[in-house]
Amino acid sequence: MSHPTELLPDPLPAEPLVVVNRWLADSWQLRKQPNPNSMVLATVGPNGQPSARVVLCKEIVPQPGYLVFYTNYLSYKGRQLAENPRAALVMHWDALHRQVRVEGLVVRSPEADSDAYFASRPWQSRLGAWASAQSEPIGSRKDLHAAVAKAAQRFGTPPPDAATTQSTVDVFVPRPPHWGGYQLWAESVELWVEGEARIHDRARWTRSLTRRADADADETHLDAGPWTATRLQP
Repeated sequence: MSHPTELLPDPLPAEPLVVVNRWLADSWQLRKQPNPNSMVLATVGPNGQPSARVVLCKEIVPQPGYLVFYTNYLSYKGRQLAENPRAALVMHWDALHRQVRVEGLVVRSPEADSDAYFASRPWQSRLGAWASAQSEPIGSRKDLHAAVAKAAQRFGTPPPDAATTQSTVDVFVPRPPHWGGYQLWAESVELWVEGEARIHDRARWTRSLTRRADADADETHLDAGPWTATRLQP
């Protein structure tokens, strides 16, 4: 079936994440799929076993070149990233006939960034971050609700049930130390645009990333080299 397709320009853009940021904005505006900022994140554990799941991209920073997502640092993916701080992600927009692949190094976001984002979440979600030991076994759904009720009692909130889901009540629920953001700094970015007769348009950007010797626990210390762009066969 024929469809309008905006192919990659020639010559290729110098900054691939500028294009990715625009594509994400296009998908939000089009409103043809839920969660257009969803992305498949793949990590690898110390045993070499890959693992993938869907997370939400909360920010794209074209310069210096990273994407941001948030999670429990003690979750399965968090433990894998602690062992091997490298990851790959895929964003795919069917309605726009576009796909993005990114691979690179992962560092924790500055604590101030994580605090600011956590404070912007609904209080029910903030409470859940305290109640859930993400990825750990639990005996029953009842036990999980009991953990949520215990967290609600701790912070003086109503239980986040159906009666309070839309409530305007708000209290201060601080960010747990085990929850926050990650920055995936891109070493490679591949952009794909669906073409007629499966003659797709595809290109890959690569660069080097190095960690600085003066790294501080609450700051990102990565130096990025220039991008090199290459068109690929479909």
